[in-house]
Formats: sequence, C-alpha cells, structure tokens
Amino acid sequence: MRVKPIAAILLRQFYLIRSSPVRALPMFAWVAMDIVVWGFITRYLNSMAAGRFNYVPSLLGAVLMWDFFTRIMQGVSTAFLEDVWSRNFLNLFATPLTISEYILGLVLTSVGTSAVGLIVMLALATALFGLSFFSLGALLVPFLLVLFSFGIALGVLASALVLRLGPASEWLVWPLPALLSPFVGVFYPLATLPLWMQDIGHLLPPSYVFEGMRAILAGETFSAGSLAVCAAIAVLDIMLAAYFFTRVFRYAIRTGLLARYSAESAA
Repeated sequence: MRVKPIAAILLRQFYLIRSSPVRALPMFAWVAMDIVVWGFITRYLNSMAAGRFNYVPSLLGAVLMWDFFTRIMQGVSTAFLEDVWSRNFLNLFATPLTISEYILGLVLTSVGTSAVGLIVMLALATALFGLSFFSLGALLVPFLLVLFSFGIALGVLASALVLRLGPASEWLVWPLPALLSPFVGVFYPLATLPLWMQDIGHLLPPSYVFEGMRAILAGETFSAGSLAVCAAIAVLDIMLAAYFFTRVFRYAIRTGLLARYSAESAA
C-alpha cells in the first residue's frame, strides 16, 4: 500500500472543501445544533428532577457519542458520494490506484472531518452545559475507538451498496444510523427492548459502548470481557465491509457497471 495515492485522495477532499465553504458547514453545524437542543432538554429534565438525578452525562454524553459515530460513518460515505456525483470513478481507477488505497483514503478523510465535529461538540457541551465527558476515565478511548471502527464499517458498507445499486440508491445511506439507533440503546438500557431486538443489539458494537457508559456513570464496573467482545465485533465488521466493497467493485468492473455509472443507466 503506497502513501502517495492515499495522500492524493485526501488532497482531493481538501480541495473540494476549500473550494466550497458549504461543504464545510455539515462538519460542525448539525452536531452543534444537536448538542444545543439536547443540552436544553437535559437542563429542563434536571429542573424537573430537582437534583435527584443529573441527566447531562447520561443523555448529552450519549448524544455526543452517537453523533461522533454518525459523523464517522457519513464522513466515509460522503467522500465516496463526491466521486459518485462527479462521475469520477473512471478517472480514479484509470490510475494505478488500488481499492485498498482508495478505501483508506476515504477513512482518513472521515477522520479529519469527524475530528472537527467532535471538537465542536466537546466545546459546546462543556462550555454551555457542564458536560464532563472525561468522567468516563480511561475507558473513553476504547469506547470512541469502537464507535469509530463500527462507523468506518458502516460507511464502507453504505458506499458498497451505492456502488452496486447505483447513485439513485444514495438515499439508503443517510437513514442507516437512525435505523440502528433503536437496537443499540443510545438513551435506554437494552433490557428495555423486546428479546428479539436485544438479540440484534448484542450483534452491534455501539450497544456495548452505551451500556458501559451508563454503568460507569452509575458507579458500576464495565467488564473487560464485554469490551473485548464489542472490539472484536467491530474489527470483524470492518473486515466484512471491506470484503463486501471489494466484491462489489470487482463486479462493477467485470460487468462494465463502473463505465456506465450514472443515475440513468446503473442497475
């Protein structure tokens, strides 16, 4: 795997953002709105609880972590969709660029854009609503890494779906985090769900993260075994997503789909 082709993918995304400030707006605008809205909701709930319970770390912390996951996932898929919208695939893969270099370039692009959103969220949540995000201690790092890994996997999977089904299917990308959120217990324990939904939740790494976050905030412990399980599932998801994308890409090459890749002709 070579550095220059990966850097070229990153540089292209940088030029796109620099040339159009509108592209930079989603990196921080929507996450800022989420933090502000949920921050005032937690402030209202705290006033109703009359000091019996602090909703800021449990609810606002969950919003921050879920938005971080969403930004990671959409960072990968949006960078991919830029090539879809500009019909740039033939230009890219007429070069010696490999599929692994292309995917890694998308991942690193997502890292950069998501870092901006995370910094904005932390600044707003801490300054306006007193969220002490670092109260999670050393487990904060593995929690974020698990969400990051699963976000990458979901972003690569979403990109593969668009590549296989055509640009008109990009509407499948945006609702994916919302479709998963009921199963991972962002705002409530998995025990609240029916058994069949709990079974699905246990297959999704974010569910372990949010269960662990609530346990720590309640003064309980989060087992190393659960952390190892969710990390292993996240790594497996990345491998499966990369394999699926590679298979779809090879299919697109073999059938000529890549050459006629447009909203009208892709099938």
